[in-house]
Amino acid sequence: MFGIAIAQATTGAQITAIDWQAVLSVAQENAEAAGVSGRYHTLAGSAFDSDWGSGFDLVLMTNFLHQLDRDACVTLLRKARKSLVSGGRAVAVEFLPNEDRVSPRFPAMFAFQMLGSTPQGDAYTAREFEEMGRAAGFGKVIAKSLPPTPHSLILFEQA
Repeated sequence: MFGIAIAQATTGAQITAIDWQAVLSVAQENAEAAGVSGRYHTLAGSAFDSDWGSGFDLVLMTNFLHQLDRDACVTLLRKARKSLVSGGRAVAVEFLPNEDRVSPRFPAMFAFQMLGSTPQGDAYTAREFEEMGRAAGFGKVIAKSLPPTPHSLILFEQA
């Protein structure tokens, strides 16, 4: 839905979605309903194994990184960086607990949910995302809350 929203807001945007085929079938239906199917392209498969290609201005990693351990996050962030044009950016949308890991309430509870429902996922702090971004070769990492939602946007900029 994030890519579809960008396609609706930016008439020249070409969107490439990477996910499992079952997910992409629903996404393609949503793109058709939104009137952007001609600019919505799909690539079925694992984000780890698929060739993302290159030349992208923006890579969206929405509600995804929390399912992974730190090393897997760095691997995907490296892959995102390599697929970008010079000056391109990667963006993640996640729940960010504070450094105390018990506030704010919703992201802290989400971290507990990741503990119980994923092999090694977590709700990472802004500092942890900054460390992962730098390990992946990004020069600047900025986290911003997205009120009134409990989400935050993490912007990864090239060096």
